[in-house]
Amino acid sequence: MPTRRILSLWFPRLAAERLLRLENGIAPLLAVVRNQNNMQVLASLSRAAEAEGLSLGQPLRDAQAMCPQLLTRPANPQAEATFLGVLRRWAGKFSPWVSEEPPASLIVDLTGCAHLFGGEEPLLQQIEEECADLGLSVQAGIADTVGTAWALARFAGQPATATRTGDAIDQEAYATRARAVKRRNWERGGPAPKQAAPLPRSSRIAAPGQTRAALAPLPVAALRLPAETSTELNRLGLRRVGDLAGMPRAALARRFGGDLVRRLDQALGMEPEPVSPAKPPVSFAVQLTLPAPVGLDSDIAAGIDRLLPELERRLTGKGRGARRIRLQLFRGDGTMQTVEIGLARPSANPDRIKPLLLMKLPEIDAGFGIECLRLEAHVTEPVHDRQHRGHMDAAADATARLASDTNLDDLIGRIGARVGLEAITRAHPADSHIPEKTSHRVAAAWSEPARDWPKPPTPRPLVIWRPETVTAKDTPALPSRFRWRGRALETSAATGPERISPEWWLDDPNWRSGVRDYWQVTTTTGERLWLYYAHGGTMSSGWFCQGSFA
Repeated sequence: MPTRRILSLWFPRLAAERLLRLENGIAPLLAVVRNQNNMQVLASLSRAAEAEGLSLGQPLRDAQAMCPQLLTRPANPQAEATFLGVLRRWAGKFSPWVSEEPPASLIVDLTGCAHLFGGEEPLLQQIEEECADLGLSVQAGIADTVGTAWALARFAGQPATATRTGDAIDQEAYATRARAVKRRNWERGGPAPKQAAPLPRSSRIAAPGQTRAALAPLPVAALRLPAETSTELNRLGLRRVGDLAGMPRAALARRFGGDLVRRLDQALGMEPEPVSPAKPPVSFAVQLTLPAPVGLDSDIAAGIDRLLPELERRLTGKGRGARRIRLQLFRGDGTMQTVEIGLARPSANPDRIKPLLLMKLPEIDAGFGIECLRLEAHVTEPVHDRQHRGHMDAAADATARLASDTNLDDLIGRIGARVGLEAITRAHPADSHIPEKTSHRVAAAWSEPARDWPKPPTPRPLVIWRPETVTAKDTPALPSRFRWRGRALETSAATGPERISPEWWLDDPNWRSGVRDYWQVTTTTGERLWLYYAHGGTMSSGWFCQGSFA
């Protein structure tokens, strides 16, 4: 059996270079910005922006002070994930076993495939050349395990240095380094800094059986550890993976948790870490590119009319119905807006989908104009045609007609487009003899109407509320006179009692009063009340009113 060989592909500038591809490299000084702790920070940089001294995680205001000509774009995680999926399909030419590691990495199982490309080093050369043609930066590593390949792709050739706190004599303090841009001597006529020589491809390839030797000189961060764990290890003088490999596992797990030991075992091949290729998703999406930017609601509605029939054809061809539909609008400035709707019943019918999309049009900001519309049914469910099987179906005709009536579902969808589908609920029966627990609330869009409600042993009141104190003699016998809500009432007729015990397996604070005897009481003034006598448990006994029959 051939030795398992894993290829890790890391695209360190994926988000920025994706935008450069869209803009044809017009603005090489580009940074992708995301929000973090109520502050905008740099999430991805182009190669030219990194050359200016900018770094990931740097606040945007500091970056603009260092590089006033920097062009920024907001992060788009959904588009970046889609682009990574495109790269996964491209990497399928090297092996059928490719999995994604969001946000910017791929794992490829190369076992038995590298010889088709002349070997592992020629394979890396081909990958680098093709990525260069695509305008992408890539770092790759090949080893016997996923963890080692991941580490070589990111840390091969990097020295294991101590954490820079600014306390050591040879380290700059943070405040000094923050102003380092003002002291760049090559901008004042001094010599330019020397660029590091490119790393040989062979240094990113661990020969079969040489996993431990390849990992030993790498920094501990190469084990895919949280930043806090890596910092703590550096402070203790454990800077390289080789420093950890010979230490007692029990002591490491006790001090730093089991995750450190697990990551170390995965990298060394002592714990399996399979590569699970992503199943190609069935996409139900249609796109319309417009000849000129549009901004009117009527133009967007006309585009939706063009897209819905094709989406219906694709859904019905697979026997699916849409539950949630996402409309993406791509603006002329490279940004995108998304609106989403949900349906109470899966459907591909344009007549049911279009009114919900039109309700979202007032939320759309066209900006400098919309150049492309994309409609995607990203949540779908099977829709089966009903087949008649003779006389046995005759008794179910009424139920079938009720099931085929979509008026209520359309109403739920319209209201849900305003307030959210989760805010619309319906009652379903629950398995409990406690009066207030005989039903529970479920989302109306994701459930069918309840049809078979269990019959209680005695009628239940029309309205049930939290028990209210009734002033009467503290005895189980039904009082002929009592006070409730500040009124003196007199019993005219009564039916009961119905004894209900609390659920002994649950500690319900509302039922700590013990066993209850319920009565249907009609007063001389016409009220029909639901009274009960609590026999007392951890609480005192007494009479209470919990509902009204009219």
